[in-house]
Amino acid sequence: MEANIQKAIDFKVEGHRCYKEKKFREAIGKYHRALLQLKGVHVVDGTTGSEVNLLSQASTKMTEDQRRAVEITEIECYDSLTACLLQSELVNYERVKEYCLKVLDHQRDHFKAMYRAGIAFYHLGDYELALRYLRDARNREPSDTNVLRYIQLTEMKMSKRERESGKEALG
Repeated sequence: MEANIQKAIDFKVEGHRCYKEKKFREAIGKYHRALLQLKGVHVVDGTTGSEVNLLSQASTKMTEDQRRAVEITEIECYDSLTACLLQSELVNYERVKEYCLKVLDHQRDHFKAMYRAGIAFYHLGDYELALRYLRDARNREPSDTNVLRYIQLTEMKMSKRERESGKEALG
């Protein structure tokens, strides 16, 4: 089990290297391989299901240090995957949303995951949720200009939608 955790960490580190070199597709592959190694740890540990649920179930067989290493590695991989996906020419915002929510399941105050979830919900057209996540991010980093810009864009989309639905009701 320790060897699989270490392999996962090694893949994550390779993914970070690829990301820094702007080899985003290669980085995505490394992060996915790291997560697959961790799924192997959960299977060896006698648990099945999603990563989020696995940690609490697996804790009886994994040491506390191993459990922490698995959780940290998963969070870092999902966070890094969202960064890579957002660099893609055609961004899969559904997947960005999914990965951000996995990070936030572990760390509710993770700034980048809040911000990126807001971006994903914005591009998926769910402006209410986008605004919620973006405001949470702004509460953590009040002067971040990217967050403030997306809040402004989201509010503009929401007011435009309200005006359009008002016109339809009149028409």
